[in-house]
Amino acid sequence: MIAQTRLLIFTSSALLTLLVSNCAPVVPSPNPAQRSVLKAAFVNPHPAGSYAHFLAEPSYPKTYSIYRNEDLLKRTNPSNSRVRIDLSQQRGMLMNGNTVVMDYPISSGTKKHPTPTGSFKITERIKNEKRSNLYGKIYDASGKVVNSNADTRKDTVPEGGRFEGAPMSYWMRLTGDGIGMHQGKVPRYPASHGCVRTYSKVVPTVFAKTGHGTPVTITQ
Repeated sequence: MIAQTRLLIFTSSALLTLLVSNCAPVVPSPNPAQRSVLKAAFVNPHPAGSYAHFLAEPSYPKTYSIYRNEDLLKRTNPSNSRVRIDLSQQRGMLMNGNTVVMDYPISSGTKKHPTPTGSFKITERIKNEKRSNLYGKIYDASGKVVNSNADTRKDTVPEGGRFEGAPMSYWMRLTGDGIGMHQGKVPRYPASHGCVRTYSKVVPTVFAKTGHGTPVTITQ
């Protein structure tokens, strides 16, 4: 009798556990194949090649892809161009009037070295041979790099060594204290000392389509 009672208690307990387990909601995690199907399910509603299509892509704004309006780009020059920099999106836009001609990735200043916002104009242009006089590398007398992220205002050059400013090709100055747009490394997050680093695949075009006095608007 005792054995039968124990068996009944055990069976009831196991049955209760099974029922509770079966009643609990189960949310399965999609496997890689299912994720691909879910991703492929997205259908861009805008015409291919349009700017709206480019903006609607799931990879925007983190993408390294570049939007180009080739027809309008041919008609864009320093007399009708302007530049808009969106810090929150880390994107730059070459504009012709109110129409986006190119949309491209940029990398702006960090929290420690923020890029200023506001309205500016390009006041200096140097295609090559421009180097920073504040940031760069410090070499010792043997030519070995001893500081790869040097700031001349606080870092000293060892005896016999030298400072080499960071290259800033396609330099387009915006402020009197050294902020501008130029070619540089463009991770998909703020990483500069305040300048607007411009993607190497587009900076020659931005440089060619702008000039002295071209308006540049930087927004947060």
